[in-house]
Amino acid sequence: MIIGIPKEIKNNEFRVGLGPEAVQELVAHGHQVVVQASAGAGIDFTDEQYLAAGASLVVSAEEVFKQAELIVKVKEPQASERALLRPHHTLFTYLHLAPDVAQTKELLKSGATCIAYETVTDGKGGLPLLAPMSEVAGRMSIQAGARCLEKSQNGRGMLLGGVPGVQAAMVAIIGGGVVGFAATQMAVGMGARVVVLDKSMEVLRRFDAIFGNRVQTLFSCAKTIEETVLQADVVIGGVLIPGAAAPKLVTRELISKMKPGSVVVDVAIDQGGCFETSKPTTHADPTYVVDGVVHYCVANMPGAVARTSTYALNNATLPYVLQIANKGPRKALEDNEHLLNGLNVVKGQLTCPSVGVAQGIGSISPTQGLKLID
Repeated sequence: MIIGIPKEIKNNEFRVGLGPEAVQELVAHGHQVVVQASAGAGIDFTDEQYLAAGASLVVSAEEVFKQAELIVKVKEPQASERALLRPHHTLFTYLHLAPDVAQTKELLKSGATCIAYETVTDGKGGLPLLAPMSEVAGRMSIQAGARCLEKSQNGRGMLLGGVPGVQAAMVAIIGGGVVGFAATQMAVGMGARVVVLDKSMEVLRRFDAIFGNRVQTLFSCAKTIEETVLQADVVIGGVLIPGAAAPKLVTRELISKMKPGSVVVDVAIDQGGCFETSKPTTHADPTYVVDGVVHYCVANMPGAVARTSTYALNNATLPYVLQIANKGPRKALEDNEHLLNGLNVVKGQLTCPSVGVAQGIGSISPTQGLKLID
């Protein structure tokens, strides 16, 4: 199979779908890999390294799409990339369709088969291709929150961990999943006062067992969220419903009552965000202020540490890329029910029901969609 790796074009996105080591694995399995020149230059993956791994280099994204059958990316295809998709293509990348009506319409129109990293599952009920980036984003959320607390960033002028004789900042983490756990590790390590809210008692017991009295755990409901958010200096939103729009857990009214200069970091912004005042931002202009509260809502947070993120993502995605390349998309999806859960769009049909609910459009099941693949 011919696998194509275009250069990412989203604002300040330096990750790459496959690094040279991953390309070498694919070539060793008898596949051809076409890489857009300088695709990995931002993280010191040189064209020479790709050539040494056995890839072919082309100048433009247009040429990548023209030659390739399987397109492997990191971020959702931008408008110019969506225009290059054809029915014979299989696209494997993050999609986050629920809040993105325009992307959904154009992917349906393309006729391509689109598999989303974020809805691929595993036997334990996890999301193995979302997890590595959630770990990165969770850890980064505390760094971002600490930075935004600085007075020069319109924050309260607090040091996250305090100093002897001065109280540390309070960090509220809504959601105890992969993001929440990674954020808690960082916040505890930096000396913050940490409160974790989740609706699962099993999750809360796990946090209690691991972190003990360094973390306060609370059952998440409207009352506990309100009380905690009003006390907090930094609030991390890390709630995810796979494939669906994120629930709005913090209202605009509640934001208006928060401490002036406090910070919200919305790690769920790819799925629409869990603060009512959230809107996507970029690394070039990461924050804005609503009612005196600093909002950090960067939609590709791991892109800021693109080298670490690329390796972490490739470690997770390469086995699935090999399955698709070795067997072809239909057979790979037939043989792996967890990969099949990643099927979001195929031959003009939406195959992710949660996206259909979010956008008010019809959908079919991934199993039904499988029958449409040539």
